[in-house]
Amino acid sequence: MRTWLEETWPAIRATAKAENGEVLFADQVGIRSDQVTGRTWGEKGRAPIVCRTGNRFSVNAMSAISAKVRMHFMVFTETFDAKVMCRFLDRLIGHFRPQIHLVVDGRSAHRSHVVRTWLADHADRIELHFLPPYSPELNLDEVVNADLKRSLLMSSRTRHQAQLAAENRRFFHRRQRQPHIVRGYFDGLHIRCTLEENHLRF
Repeated sequence: MRTWLEETWPAIRATAKAENGEVLFADQVGIRSDQVTGRTWGEKGRAPIVCRTGNRFSVNAMSAISAKVRMHFMVFTETFDAKVMCRFLDRLIGHFRPQIHLVVDGRSAHRSHVVRTWLADHADRIELHFLPPYSPELNLDEVVNADLKRSLLMSSRTRHQAQLAAENRRFFHRRQRQPHIVRGYFDGLHIRCTLEENHLRF
């Protein structure tokens, strides 16, 4: 991790600055209909009842944020794999015109031959950078995932997969119109400590 903080990350920032490019952090998250999404109040001596559907279903989302307070996302129902990753990358370069430096974790789909081939064909538009293993605290998009799960307390009332997917899209569209909240992602305690302790600034 020290090597990434002291050498890799400063190099990414310097390259992006020289290219007038943009650094984004991205991550994938899954939302299930039966997940425990939070707590609620109840009358003393009486357990609160939260109504849920008996069906089990899930949706996935991939998002990316930059310190320029911009967010992009994609909600999907299939399993996250290399083909889905390429679809996300293709959409990403359509929304961000400068050279993109995308920071992601090292999951196999990100490092697959399919993704490497796609990246080679779009080397003038985007470059992937991998975080050290087991270091979610370095990925700013993890804060987005936490916010999504907190905000989707209403997902317990969804009755089918399409409805859950729609709730996910509404969350991301709402955040895209709330740059002050996106900016706040970068002020999270663990993120701020990591950046300040290593003198890293966007």
